[in-house]
Amino acid sequence: MKPTIDRPRATIRRSALLAALVGLAAFSASAQQAVLPAPQGVLGLNASASVEVAKDLLTITFTATREGTDAATVQTQLKQALDAALAEARKAARPEQVEVQTGNFSLYPRYAAKGAINGWQGTAELVVQGRDMAAISQLSGRISTMTIGRVNYGLSREATQKVEAEVAAQAIKRFQAQATEMARHFGYQEATVREVNVQTNEVGSIPIAPKTYMRAAAAQMDEALPVEAGKSTVTATVSGTVQMK
Repeated sequence: MKPTIDRPRATIRRSALLAALVGLAAFSASAQQAVLPAPQGVLGLNASASVEVAKDLLTITFTATREGTDAATVQTQLKQALDAALAEARKAARPEQVEVQTGNFSLYPRYAAKGAINGWQGTAELVVQGRDMAAISQLSGRISTMTIGRVNYGLSREATQKVEAEVAAQAIKRFQAQATEMARHFGYQEATVREVNVQTNEVGSIPIAPKTYMRAAAAQMDEALPVEAGKSTVTATVSGTVQMK
């Protein structure tokens, strides 16, 4: 006669044994990590490089503000001003050289002292951006239904990518040279990279205060906007650790 087997109890015993083995393996791994010696001859460094480059991108934001007692009337006036400016801007539009897009369009109530609505006010924006600064400057004088709200100079995507690659290469070379020099000062012959991080950023794209240009636009709408892009500084920073040998 074959002996009977209590299957639930056997299953419980197997599960308990498996859990014990997993726990033992985890404990063994953690114990090995605990006794590993701390890395020796590891040096943290950072190096940077900067390149000054002429800004090649001009962005002008045109704005229109209307107000009145009727919301529909104010909205219609804003649409008319935007449509006229957009029609003029589209004549000069060229890919990457002069690009046109509509911006913020908002309409909100104006309240009296007691909290009741006594009118409506709204704003509309048209954004013109591109690398042909002369064409954009001339366009700003032909748009008569909106005023210039903001002017900003910066770097185009192509210029940014080219400069970032150049400045990053310079920073990496400085990092490598610094690692080799420091290793020798510590009595080692060479240094190899353990981990490294490269970051780039642009400094100098500051919007021009709008009030100056709004006054000029009000005085003579057919006059082109004077442009002077200036320069921007692109900086790359390389940080990380090296293993001295």
